[in-house]
Amino acid sequence: MHVLMYSDDAAADRAFLRDVLGFPYVDDGDGWLIFKAPPSEVGVHPTDGGDPHHELYLLVDDIAAAVADLRERGVEIVAGPADRGFGILATIRLPSGGEISVYEPRHRLAKDL
Repeated sequence: MHVLMYSDDAAADRAFLRDVLGFPYVDDGDGWLIFKAPPSEVGVHPTDGGDPHHELYLLVDDIAAAVADLRERGVEIVAGPADRGFGILATIRLPSGGEISVYEPRHRLAKDL
């Protein structure tokens, strides 16, 4: 799977993925970093008449430990861990001002199938 993130400050968000989250990468030239993503899964939800959209969540096994680690790395936690029923969700701020979620799921992960 290839995920695209669009950003108002792509260089800063690339540096965040590289330096703060530690994603392995290759430089495709001119600072265009392509990251190896951690294991992933895809869920498709109905829009119920709303606009179709896509969301990015970073999966973790322990949300409390992940949030504590991100805080230590200087990452702004926009919304602390909250139980959403399907799992526990936190939101972090990217250097560009964008946001992504960190998610401890309650369902069986695709890697376990």
